Amino acid sequence: MAEYRLTATEQRVLGCLVEKHLSTPDYYPLTLNALVNACNQSTNRDPVLALDEAAVMEALQELRDHQAVWFVGAAGSRVQKYEHRLAESLGLSVQECAILAELLLRGPQTPGELRNRCTRMYPFPDLQEVDAVLGLMLEAEEPLVARLPRQPGTKETRYAHLLGDAPAAPEPSAPVPSRASALEAEVAALKEELAALRGEFEAFRKQFE
Repeated sequence: MAEYRLTATEQRVLGCLVEKHLSTPDYYPLTLNALVNACNQSTNRDPVLALDEAAVMEALQELRDHQAVWFVGAAGSRVQKYEHRLAESLGLSVQECAILAELLLRGPQTPGELRNRCTRMYPFPDLQEVDAVLGLMLEAEEPLVARLPRQPGTKETRYAHLLGDAPAAPEPSAPVPSRASALEAEVAALKEELAALRGEFEAFRKQFE
């Protein structure tokens, strides 16, 4: 499991299974229909997806092959259900599972964002515990998260999971021109326009000399 790189769809499926296990245990494991709905939620997801049953089922098959998901049958029911094996596969605590679920569902986040968004899965009492858990995940024999370089103009460090492809680095934004430089450019353009008008006027005047 640790060496396998999850696709974007597999990340969403696995993140949803962990989230629902921790936040709504009475409705877990999930049926295929419930899992599709969870994957396509318009809240607590980034980006918002529109996966169909075939795509989710394909991801489930791959995850089962890598022992990250189990297919289970409820007693007396013909409906197949699905549950994650993330904690067992990687030996994770509930705190680590909650953080990984958030990173799988929303991408890179700061410790403050993780604390606020993990509440429905595990209520971190303070940022110190979030930092401590992230530290354990960073220092594991096979690290589960990575600390990302700070973006220009930001103070907080963001963290990303390492179960799938590393997030693409944001393209540097074009520098915003200052008011003074914008005025200078405008004056230069007016000067060029005035010079062109003078040239046209001189050419017109010479016709009558």
